Amino acid sequence: MTDQNDALAASLFSEILTADQLARNRVSKVLPKGMELSHFSVLNHLAHTGSEKTPAQLAGIFHVTRGAMTNTLSKLELSGFVHIRPDWDDARRKMVAISPAGRSARDAALQAITPLIAEVVKDIGPDRVRAAIPLLRELRIKLGEQG
Repeated sequence: MTDQNDALAASLFSEILTADQLARNRVSKVLPKGMELSHFSVLNHLAHTGSEKTPAQLAGIFHVTRGAMTNTLSKLELSGFVHIRPDWDDARRKMVAISPAGRSARDAALQAITPLIAEVVKDIGPDRVRAAIPLLRELRIKLGEQG
């Protein structure tokens, strides 16, 4: 039974990794000029939560190094998409918030991405996609616990 489970696990991860790569490539192509997927992800998170976060919190949320997040935030700040300020309670920390320009950029990116995603959902079938979400969520949570 172990050989079958190993083969099943290999097939599952092969499909997930390939789908991830294909989705990233397709989404990256429709993002507004100069916007990277990592930029959109951070802007989308900040817009969705509506609250400030530290760079360390964002690095944890996106499972990247602090250095990688600092690089992304620097680019977003240069574009005027985020505001980075000192933490008034702890001067060693910084706080990151989405700017009005960042919200507009996120909205434009979302507008470009949505038809692409909607087409895939339509082709696969909304009921089948809806049924897959709990499994994918559980898989994400399990992988998050191990990381």
